[in-house]
Amino acid sequence: MNRFYQPETETMSPDAMRALQNEKLIKQVRRVYDNVEYYRKKMDEKGVKPEDIRSVDDLHLLPFLTKDDLREAYPYGLLALPLADCVRIQSTSGTTGKRVVAFYTQHDLDIWEDCCARAIVAAGGDRNDVVQVSYGYGLFTGGPGLDGGSHKVGCLTIPTSSGNTDRQIQFMIDLHATFLCCTPSYALYLAEAIEEKGLRDKISLRAGIFGAEAWTEEMRRDIEHKLGIKAYDIYGLTETSGPGVAFECAEQTGMHICEDHFYPEVIDPDTGEVLPDGQKGELVFTALDKEAFPLLRYRTKDICVLSRKKCSCGRTLVKMSKPMGRSDDMLIIRGVNVFPSQIETVFLNNGYEANYQIHVDRANNTDTLDINVELKPGMPADEDSLAMAKKKLTASLKSMLGLSANVHLLPPKSITRSEGKAVRVIDNRKLY
Repeated sequence: MNRFYQPETETMSPDAMRALQNEKLIKQVRRVYDNVEYYRKKMDEKGVKPEDIRSVDDLHLLPFLTKDDLREAYPYGLLALPLADCVRIQSTSGTTGKRVVAFYTQHDLDIWEDCCARAIVAAGGDRNDVVQVSYGYGLFTGGPGLDGGSHKVGCLTIPTSSGNTDRQIQFMIDLHATFLCCTPSYALYLAEAIEEKGLRDKISLRAGIFGAEAWTEEMRRDIEHKLGIKAYDIYGLTETSGPGVAFECAEQTGMHICEDHFYPEVIDPDTGEVLPDGQKGELVFTALDKEAFPLLRYRTKDICVLSRKKCSCGRTLVKMSKPMGRSDDMLIIRGVNVFPSQIETVFLNNGYEANYQIHVDRANNTDTLDINVELKPGMPADEDSLAMAKKKLTASLKSMLGLSANVHLLPPKSITRSEGKAVRVIDNRKLY
């Protein structure tokens, strides 16, 4: 079985990759300047012209794009082609303000599906596999992306979408699904349901590709143990295409970025300064050959590290670490920076599952932090045991976060389960 879907690209020498990126970037900047008035104005305001960009080393001269720009230009302001050349849109969930709508030509879809196919093959998949895609379909990119990638590899694809867990499990068993693709929180939800039904020995899964929300190494081990699989991370965002921008290989020490299509930078989120590989900062992507919606220097808000350390899988594509949080979902509580992933790590390290919810509020001008977490089935629930468990968790959280939290231990299944992205944080403060 081939380890690579597109070996000539995935193992390209750094010099050859840089030459390809330079060629694509020069063409893309000219095309965007000539066809996207919104971005042309931003370039003019910064005093930069297309001829100033001669290689990726000149990217720092270009202005950034942010989600606010995408909302301001909604719906057609960042299109680089006539609408008649576009064949699809995808959209974000739109939880704040206007939705972000991304446009695709057929060429854009082919690139996206190729990237997802690379992810499936990197996880050990081939045309003999049965891939159950339990990401949401429709406007959400998860389902369509992995569905298309599965087709490219030649796998039998089960497009179950999210929800209807009984049907998910039935198809998983009856059709001998070997790959599961969904959010990590839904993978745990499915694992829980499979265990309750006593069907653990009936499933044929051997691998899973999970993304679309933050998850920790502890959560990975939990999923792998409960489903008996190897769990792989995948990264993407609607604005650049969807899942497949980066993916894990068998080494699982970071995700290989499809840098022939998406050029990465890491910047200081406060100053915008480009940081060298190995330093933690905000991830920025430039879509090198996307036709319909070719974003240049798009700020993802994801915090990570880039690495070019040689990988045992043979891929030469640069790696990004698992996102360490987001510059826009970091909570500042009593002056302390808090990331939900830190809280999740504490719970998983103390034997709990990733069924928790963080409630932040403000009383008498002071921030309050309440954290609900479920007991695992079989955990002692008498008064003394609960008091000891709460004391231990409170101490662990204070050690991790540097501030105290009110911990509430709840019975199993008392926190509403999500069939898509889990709702981890409820912030009721009036901060603006």
